[in-house]
Amino acid sequence: MNDRKAWYESLPKKRMGSGALFLNEQGSLLLVNPTYKPQWEIPGGLVELNESPRTACIREVKEEIGLKIEPERILCLHYLHAEEEQTEGIMFIFWGGVLTAAEIASIRLPESELSEFRFVSIEEAAQLVTPQMSNRLQKSLEALSTEKMIYLES
Repeated sequence: MNDRKAWYESLPKKRMGSGALFLNEQGSLLLVNPTYKPQWEIPGGLVELNESPRTACIREVKEEIGLKIEPERILCLHYLHAEEEQTEGIMFIFWGGVLTAAEIASIRLPESELSEFRFVSIEEAAQLVTPQMSNRLQKSLEALSTEKMIYLES
């Protein structure tokens, strides 16, 4: 193994997640209910090895709700410091768009992973998601009205 490869392999590894923020035509947020944890989420998941955050978002949205998207805009980038049970991480929220009634009707969930989906207000979302996700969603909604991306750190 050469020195350069060894140096790269010695660098810290970070957990990354990527998801999409969708709204319906009434302005409510799409949340999904994972079967493996108590909190609700936006469609998305972990970024796999050698996968870009955008590609992960596209893959996860297709796997979780059956929709094909091409996100171009990052709304929020959130750095998470390591905690007792979690490694440090970087979470991306891409703009998924406003879903039509036909797109909503075509949503299909993988039963082993997600039990349901619903559209909620930001206030309702705060009761269903983690505090960190609630903050990400609030800031992402604020970013929609600007051409800026929001950076968070916690």
